[in-house]
Amino acid sequence: MKSFTTNKKILTVAIAIIWGFVLSPLESRSQAFDKGTKVLSAGIGIGSSLGSFSYSSQLPALSVQYEQGVWEVGGPGVISLGGYLGYKSYNWRHESTGFTSSASWKYTIVGLRSAYHYQGLENDNIDVYGGLMLSANILNYTYKDSTGGNMNSGNFGNTTGFTLYVGGRYYFAPNLGVFSELGYGVSYLNLGLVLKL
Repeated sequence: MKSFTTNKKILTVAIAIIWGFVLSPLESRSQAFDKGTKVLSAGIGIGSSLGSFSYSSQLPALSVQYEQGVWEVGGPGVISLGGYLGYKSYNWRHESTGFTSSASWKYTIVGLRSAYHYQGLENDNIDVYGGLMLSANILNYTYKDSTGGNMNSGNFGNTTGFTLYVGGRYYFAPNLGVFSELGYGVSYLNLGLVLKL
């Protein structure tokens, strides 16, 4: 219950950050995301539907994204295309009298993304967007115990599907900024750095 309350607070803060970007117009110059814009992002995730089990340790959810503005559309806005790579792992270990066992779950998510970037803001430091991702969720599971029981099932429980996401970026320098994104990838909330190429 405590974890749910903490995740709810983090989600509320992320939504406030994204909408704060939208509602804080600065001096108008140009758009933060145009046709031809290329962006590379790296983030750390908070909260995940992956690994809904008891675990001993875990690595934070890590992701890298690339996208490029491809089509100008009415609205006003730009449609982007790009890719996504995410990774998350959990480890479990159990010890009792004369017996030890351990297991690991390693999740890799590879996705193709497309987003609509809204250009109606009078602020060239802010980019707000929403999109769709087609992704493959690859799970690699291993198990070992002190009796010699070993299982490396390789990739199993793999799934593919579509997911939605919304996000915002704030550029504090011409080519460098931060982002916050809600949606399903390797985590529900992603925070990180953005680099315009």
